[in-house]
Amino acid sequence: MTSKAHPSSWQVLVAAKHHECEQKIPRDWLLSADQLALAQETPRLLDIDLPRRSNLLSDIELELTESYTAIQLLDRLASGHISSLAVTTAFCKRAAIAQQVTSCLTETFFPEALERAKYLDQHLQREGKPIGALHGLPISIKDSFCVEGVQSTIGYVAFLENEPAKTNSALVEMLLQLGAVLYVKTNIPQTMMTADSENNIFGRTLNPHKTTLTAGGSSGGEGALIAFRGSILGVGTDIGGSIRIPALCCGVYGFKPTSNRIPYGGQVSGAVQGIPNLIPAAGPLAHNIADIKLLIGSIVADGQAWKYDSAAVGVPWQTIPPGINASKSLTIGMLAEDKHFPLHPPVKRALNRAFEALTRTGHHVVRIGGDDEAQSLAYASRVAFQYFNYGPHKDLVSASGEPVVTSVAKAAGPMSSGPFPAQQGLGPFETIQALHVARQRIHDVWRQTWVDQKLDVILAPGAQSTAVSHDTYGWPAYTVIWNVLDYPACIIPFGKASKELDPDPMTTSNDAQPDYHPDEVDGAPCAIQVITPRFQDEKCLWAADIIDRVLAVHGKE
Repeated sequence: MTSKAHPSSWQVLVAAKHHECEQKIPRDWLLSADQLALAQETPRLLDIDLPRRSNLLSDIELELTESYTAIQLLDRLASGHISSLAVTTAFCKRAAIAQQVTSCLTETFFPEALERAKYLDQHLQREGKPIGALHGLPISIKDSFCVEGVQSTIGYVAFLENEPAKTNSALVEMLLQLGAVLYVKTNIPQTMMTADSENNIFGRTLNPHKTTLTAGGSSGGEGALIAFRGSILGVGTDIGGSIRIPALCCGVYGFKPTSNRIPYGGQVSGAVQGIPNLIPAAGPLAHNIADIKLLIGSIVADGQAWKYDSAAVGVPWQTIPPGINASKSLTIGMLAEDKHFPLHPPVKRALNRAFEALTRTGHHVVRIGGDDEAQSLAYASRVAFQYFNYGPHKDLVSASGEPVVTSVAKAAGPMSSGPFPAQQGLGPFETIQALHVARQRIHDVWRQTWVDQKLDVILAPGAQSTAVSHDTYGWPAYTVIWNVLDYPACIIPFGKASKELDPDPMTTSNDAQPDYHPDEVDGAPCAIQVITPRFQDEKCLWAADIIDRVLAVHGKE
């Protein structure tokens, strides 16, 4: 055991990084000792309204961060009614407060953001027009994205010895050219492969709805920051649910597009590149679907993203999705519960309410999910798990001597539901071939389901649970299936867990499945998930918007 008097080399590196990060928050943006103590004593951070209670934000700054959508702010920024400097200052301050009570940030670059905001204001005044579609809007990004002059450590202590990035990620470059202001990078889990955003450098991201619950992962910092309204629009990444899990845990909207619809290239990764695997996607987290459409539409717009990232798909964004009849009701496939991943009572209640509201308003809802193993969540989960584990892996944790965090050590998996799809002991090429065949089975059975049922979208839970206590999230069966299929999927917040409405606990001996404790998750956000086939991203968001509006009016309890 390392003596506290003689910290190990990894602890020295972490202490230096802590000092660096603390010094970057202006002294007059710090919460008082009493306010920090109140935050520690009160799990429901949103209820105590620290930004207002702290008096660190002016009334105008509170209004800018609380009363507008991103689209509304952009309209005012483009017209000159508000300045980018004012908006950026407000969100920088609020992000600084969020960081002090939720540990949602990794890197901050507030001075550079304020200088860029001034430059954008001067350009607008001088030229009479904005630089681009995102002119003057502060946008937060996950730590894995590279920003020139800023480190990307992605939760590995060993990466603290890496130099700051010398170039921007493709998406970062596009955001800047569109006029956005980047001001923070957000926290992630060690390895970026768990649903609990904790690492030994920046600590554990806390859920502002209830700090005893996970904020999700791996884009957990984004979820917490947006829920706290320290960001109005952020970008995460998703290979098994890493956008959608934080969205559902933190009660915000999240969208995983088809892979490479948004440029992904130029990020820092701990994974071995070049072996067949599931393909991660970059996508937005936001406060509403319109702002999600705004961000993707701005980036994809004319289909020129391939100029920034060779893997990006050059498909323009279509404002009106093809084959859409706006006057026609939706045909919605309601995904069946998987017996290996039973739904917690609040999730089941939210789905039933959604079913009733959509049926009552004239939409055609059909139950889907048959006896074919290839259509089951359990089988898709085992395919994904074997993809994640079959290839070579870099050991980036022990390289520094840091310990493994709890959620990584637990290594939840779906193997209690059945055998590996590719037989154990095969050579590498035989394993790749067997996984390809298994994945193709899944694609084929789902394609036939869409055709036979004439579906517009699928409606599913985002997870078997709401946010749960730290390090207990389990295996993400209800999100990773859509990564296996590479389908776009959108999380819509809908309702809350209630110990009064769902008082009976639910326990399981399966590590892949979290237990349901009514008192523990009381008040946690619930969510539903809307899914369409590959490259029907526009249709997914179009339908999600319709469903969201129906639930807002007709889904109340």
